Amino acid sequence: MFKKTIRSLVEVPAVTLDKSIQVAESEAKKMINKKPFKLAEEYWNTLGPGLITGASDDDPAGIATYSQAGAGYGTHFLWMSVYVFPLMATIQEMCARIGMVTGRGLAANIRNQYAPAVLYIVTALLFIANTFNIGADLGMMAKSAQLLFPHAPFGGLLIGFVVVTLSLQIFTTYARYARFLKYLAFVLIAYVITGIILPIHWSTLLSSALVPSFQFSRGSLFMVCAVLGTTISPYLFFWQTAQEVEEEILAGKKTIRSRRGATIPEIKRMRSDVWSGMFFSNLVMFFIIAVCSTVLGQQGIVQINSAADAATALRPLVGDAAYLLFTVGIIGTGLLAIPVLAGSAAYALSECFRWNEGLYRTLKQAHAFYGVIILSVGIGFLLNFIGLNSIHALLYSAVLNGLVAPLILLLIVQISSNKTVMGEWVNTRLSRTIGWGVVVLMTGAGLATIASFFY
Repeated sequence: MFKKTIRSLVEVPAVTLDKSIQVAESEAKKMINKKPFKLAEEYWNTLGPGLITGASDDDPAGIATYSQAGAGYGTHFLWMSVYVFPLMATIQEMCARIGMVTGRGLAANIRNQYAPAVLYIVTALLFIANTFNIGADLGMMAKSAQLLFPHAPFGGLLIGFVVVTLSLQIFTTYARYARFLKYLAFVLIAYVITGIILPIHWSTLLSSALVPSFQFSRGSLFMVCAVLGTTISPYLFFWQTAQEVEEEILAGKKTIRSRRGATIPEIKRMRSDVWSGMFFSNLVMFFIIAVCSTVLGQQGIVQINSAADAATALRPLVGDAAYLLFTVGIIGTGLLAIPVLAGSAAYALSECFRWNEGLYRTLKQAHAFYGVIILSVGIGFLLNFIGLNSIHALLYSAVLNGLVAPLILLLIVQISSNKTVMGEWVNTRLSRTIGWGVVVLMTGAGLATIASFFY
């Protein structure tokens, strides 16, 4: 009776319907019979560019911003970890979809859809913001390493981190490099563990996370723009799109024509990957703000002047275990984020000038692409010898990202809403609405921050 009813509602052959029902029943039985660790393994295998992008979002710039937000404002900005999550996930999903459907990176799509001047401006702003961010990240990593190795010279540690990050990108295959970054994302669990170790008042934190609060002041506006800038960051847009393309190339799709389009299973896998990565990123943000508001803010420590300050202030209050986890987390996230920052700038510039690009290529095959990576990291290295205060630089780089992001977001929403470019995978009404909402939000936060400096 049930099958007859179904057949009367949809015009498909009986044989096809019977086969579909049998397949569905078979898949359901397989899912029920699978052991939990097998399901976890399959889920882990679906994660890739989205997880790496989300984890790299919690770079030392993000850690510094969240630490300052917690120490200076308590739990007032904890709600941002909840409400920013669907916004950044929607934007990153757009970027991933653009890469999968067009078979090209974000800069290449901008080049095809807009005047050259638009691409040049966007690429220049991205390179400047990323290089500044790299310099600040390197400085924070070196200062954090000095907490573990007090007698190690600052310059020597900087050189060591530069060598490691460049070697990862230049002298390893893409498959090995992507796998390394994926496992390196685990270092962020250190912040979750730190939060679990501490005696946190969960009822207060959850209330602050669910009920937004805001005080109109120059400092609050600056912090909102910094948090938005370090979570919805331009470098993530370019990296996400490029990595989806790299994954397809790794799967054997060497030409643009072979990469165009996407199947339903491919889109589902991508969405699971992206939303999981962004959830992980915001979970870490939640715990960093919670830890610093609980430990530092309540102890009267409201200003953090360096990475060392953030970790050192925790030590006498929470013990060596949490202090070490926090410190190691800063170093690990830097190792994860710097290749992403330099790589995203290299993808953008290479696509802008039609250079050979891609981490799957060797140094000889894409010397200009790798040259941009070396140049960006090299300038970032030098910035640490001109009196750059790491924590201030990180906060200002987050704000700079917040000011640059609206222009790039505008292009992303337009491209992903263009049916000629995206075909059947064009934005839905909901994702388009959220996308334009993010553009308005980021623009408003940036303008308000600029205005606050004059009034």
